Amino acid sequence: MTPLRSAGAPPASLDALRADLDAGLAEDARAWFTRALREAAAHPGTHGPISVWELRLAEAGRRCGSRHADAVRVLLLHAARADAAALTRVYYQGTADERRAVLHALPHLVPGPDALPLVEDALRTNDTRLVAAAVGPYAARHLDAHAWRHAVLKCLFTGVPVDAVARLADRARGDGELARMLTDYAAERTAAGRAVPEDLRHVLALTGAAPAPSSAPSSAPSPAADHGGTDHPHGKES
Repeated sequence: MTPLRSAGAPPASLDALRADLDAGLAEDARAWFTRALREAAAHPGTHGPISVWELRLAEAGRRCGSRHADAVRVLLLHAARADAAALTRVYYQGTADERRAVLHALPHLVPGPDALPLVEDALRTNDTRLVAAAVGPYAARHLDAHAWRHAVLKCLFTGVPVDAVARLADRARGDGELARMLTDYAAERTAAGRAVPEDLRHVLALTGAAPAPSSAPSSAPSPAADHGGTDHPHGKES
């Protein structure tokens, strides 16, 4: 898959995404992508009920394959100079794949916190691919401490690897409230005979706090399998 970023790293540069696509796309897909970029650059913004570049976003998976679709969509959004309002429209009207691409595009297109409602919406879902995209560099830059802590817990609850969380080590370091929340969640799981995820231990170590309570036997179900339980870190289903 064309890499949008390494786990926890800044977003891949647009030049790097373009180079990967130029090398990885088949000839016909590359020709379609080049035309789509030109169209988006020539007709940015909104024109009529739907812009030509929005149609191309919908076609990206079919034209370029699922391995490259995210990067194609990010570059099309950038070529179209999509602002927070346009990204919001695409997000709420698009498929889950298009929503994920919007989340990946945010650090390239929105300098301020205007698009935070999109991150917050994705974090309310149980779509793990949306959750993973939502905790990227834009969230690391703009989520306040309270919302960011709950985003980390959302990853733990849904089974999204915490490596997806951008700037995890920086933001977790010395965060006593995050350590308290993690310790409480670990204690609840242990008391219920459930395993404490290794990712939780990892994040707790990053805070500098004491290790979590001993976990239940390794045969216990993972957090991602416990959606029907009562130990959601938010106290309810997100």
